[in-house]
Amino acid sequence: MSPLRPALFAVALTLAIAAPAQAVAAPKITVENGRTQPVFSYADAVREHVYVESPVDSDLDGKLDKVRVDIIRPKESGPGLKVPVIIDESPYYDNSGRGNEGERKVYDAAGNVVKFPLFYDNYFVPRGYAVLNVDMLGTTKSEGCPDIGGKADVLGGKAVIDWLNGRAKAVKPDGTPAVADWTTGNAAMIGKSYDGTLANAVAATGVEGLKTIVPISAISSWYKYQRSNGVIYNYDYASWLAGYIDTDPAAKCQQVRDRMDAEDGDDTGDFNRFWAERDYIGGLLGDVSKVKASVFVVHTVNDLNVKPDNFSTWWKALADRNVPRKIWVGQTQHVDPFDFDGRRDLWVDTLHRWFDYWLHGVRNGITQEPRADVEVGPARWITQRDWPAPFAIKGTLRPAPDGSLGLKPAAKNSTASFTDVAMSENDMVADVGTAKPGRVAFTTGALPLDLRLSGTPTADLRVKLDKPTANLTALLVDFGEDARVDWRRNQGITTLTEEDCHGESTADDDACYKKVVTNVATRPLEIVARGWIDVQNRRSLSASEPLPVGTYGTVKWLTLPQDYTFKKGHRIGLVVAGTDSTYSDETGTGANVTIDLVKSGVVVPFVLGTPLAEMPKDTAKFRGPQQPDLPKPETKFQFF
Repeated sequence: MSPLRPALFAVALTLAIAAPAQAVAAPKITVENGRTQPVFSYADAVREHVYVESPVDSDLDGKLDKVRVDIIRPKESGPGLKVPVIIDESPYYDNSGRGNEGERKVYDAAGNVVKFPLFYDNYFVPRGYAVLNVDMLGTTKSEGCPDIGGKADVLGGKAVIDWLNGRAKAVKPDGTPAVADWTTGNAAMIGKSYDGTLANAVAATGVEGLKTIVPISAISSWYKYQRSNGVIYNYDYASWLAGYIDTDPAAKCQQVRDRMDAEDGDDTGDFNRFWAERDYIGGLLGDVSKVKASVFVVHTVNDLNVKPDNFSTWWKALADRNVPRKIWVGQTQHVDPFDFDGRRDLWVDTLHRWFDYWLHGVRNGITQEPRADVEVGPARWITQRDWPAPFAIKGTLRPAPDGSLGLKPAAKNSTASFTDVAMSENDMVADVGTAKPGRVAFTTGALPLDLRLSGTPTADLRVKLDKPTANLTALLVDFGEDARVDWRRNQGITTLTEEDCHGESTADDDACYKKVVTNVATRPLEIVARGWIDVQNRRSLSASEPLPVGTYGTVKWLTLPQDYTFKKGHRIGLVVAGTDSTYSDETGTGANVTIDLVKSGVVVPFVLGTPLAEMPKDTAKFRGPQQPDLPKPETKFQFF
């Protein structure tokens, strides 16, 4: 062997050992079939937290409040791979928890979250997103005091978006500056109930960088959440809710809660500056005209917690300004679409495509699809071009002195009267063919065809009182035995033991959740639409104006919206009464209310295949169920 050969052999062997057979490329955003793919490790993701400086001092300690932000993002994210952000800001992370299973954050020894509630982190981090769980100011590990929809709530969340885009300061746990050099700055906000409300609020500031929001069962006007045209649902509710979500010692924020009680106007029920600060359609801090984000609304027409006028008025305002938008309208109560019966996979996929389009710029056609998904029966859905159903025809149902309800005005000088006393809705709709001192009731005959209501009915009454004011309730009722969504029981769903999974799991944070089914109940009637007004707020929500005693005046107001089908053979009923004790803590005024039937009615948006020339009338007086048992739904704020 040549003396050179051993040396050459050794060099060759060294090179063979030192050089890998093939370099492994770092993962990058991957798109297939219009969807980002799970190419990043969830187990290896960066888990960290920072404190973002807000522009408010809500606890009055002389220092600007800091917002705690818990972050999970792909390990590879950084200056060389910037990722968009999905934010769930919530006041509930250390009290009631999130989701149907009440999940709370779980922290490791370093104070970082190792269990993020809900599936967003498990599913989206592997697909190239960061997920931020933000503690609303005054809650969990953030500083400050809860402001219940006001300045601290709104500007605390906005500060997080500003930080992601380099416009606000943040620090790490050790006090050193924190820079979000790992993000594109493109952000989404999502959440149910209060969380979705914060998304609406921040979007209404017009903050740059917020590309889309997904408000689920969310408030757009805190006045609408706690008032209906001057009628108060609950007294001193803002301060009660602030006390519930703030787990710090009560004394810390007592001054703030006392201020809420002093400013909320419970003595009149009027819309004032307190509520204007907490209105995101045309308020002092937020205004729908400023919205730059697209909006994917999810709500249910039977949500008697965050009542559906919160979504219908928000939706119309967005539509009037041509904001890019999408909507799902369900029939349960205060339920997340993740728990809509049989639609979990579709929801996750639809949300995935929506975020991919608005945050990653993936052209997947989602904005060219029908805008609205609508539940029209128990777990039965349709898609349509928009909501309410396009081309709905408004028809006026008119009451008559014989108790009938039709399309023709009553005879001249026809009246009906009742006394404003507090009544439950069960009592209002019981035995409708029999006179009761606290209500008047009118019904059609058996319907010759199905009639679908889609949108918001309007109660239009001409009344006189023997006192300066009265509370009025208008109920639109479906009389007929049928199996309907039982939204009154456990929000309309039953949780099963079987689970399914969406995303990747670790030992600390799995992606699996219990399935649900829709509750169904067969009953002889259902209250379809309902609405309330204090007569002295008939002209203005912000100024009370008593109706001159003994003088007729027009009282016209919107009920809550609905999407509901009255089936062939059923009867439509209209009940007009005083104070609704099922949804209001108020007591009746005792006023005698006289209705001019000739100039009164309820305007209903019907989706008609065959127009009706007249409503059928009974030859014998319809009595209806003697004492229906409609379980009272939970109307306080649900925390999941």
